[in-house]
Amino acid sequence: MTIRSLAQPLPAVLDTPLAFNLLHRRRNIGEYRPTSFDLSRFNRLLARLGRTQGPMDVDQLATAARQLSATEDGEAPGCIAQRIAWIESVAAMAADRAWAAANEVVECARLVVDYANDSQDLIPDWLPRIGRLDDAIVLEAAWPTLGREAAGYRDFVRLRALEAGLRGCEPEELPFDRGAWQAARVHEAALSAHRRRVRESTYVPAPSAMFRVH
Repeated sequence: MTIRSLAQPLPAVLDTPLAFNLLHRRRNIGEYRPTSFDLSRFNRLLARLGRTQGPMDVDQLATAARQLSATEDGEAPGCIAQRIAWIESVAAMAADRAWAAANEVVECARLVVDYANDSQDLIPDWLPRIGRLDDAIVLEAAWPTLGREAAGYRDFVRLRALEAGLRGCEPEELPFDRGAWQAARVHEAALSAHRRRVRESTYVPAPSAMFRVH
């Protein structure tokens, strides 16, 4: 599952280095010029998270930032805002002991969340509109590891809330773990199948054969 099948895509330039002459490369991201040390640290994190397109340069980031700033109004472009919302979901998943994610997922989630909370990240969060672009890129690099687990966790939260509502308690008070979620999914699927059969069937008796009075 790719994140781009689920969200507004980030600029394509982030996947392909620009073929500009070195003299014409952009060095500033908005009003900020990142250091080579910060860029190297950023690329090491992306590689650790599984990015396969190779190291990213400032020109790619600056061009993407310019494209996003030029094409959308409001506080943050939708492609960034969506990914920031997913980072918050990933943080909740990693912190939820009832979910008990696999170790490699927890580690990947921790790297993403720690970077998003780091005040010394590549692009300062105070930059208007594009200050969270680097956070969005980090999430995208991690998505092959996190995507399926994050989707499962969202369904876990949904079913836990439904069950808590039926029992009249808060979701956090309900003894609901991963095993209970899997059982609830089976029951929900069976109920849906039953309702579908009822909709497709009828209680009206089959029509009688035509007959003639002689």
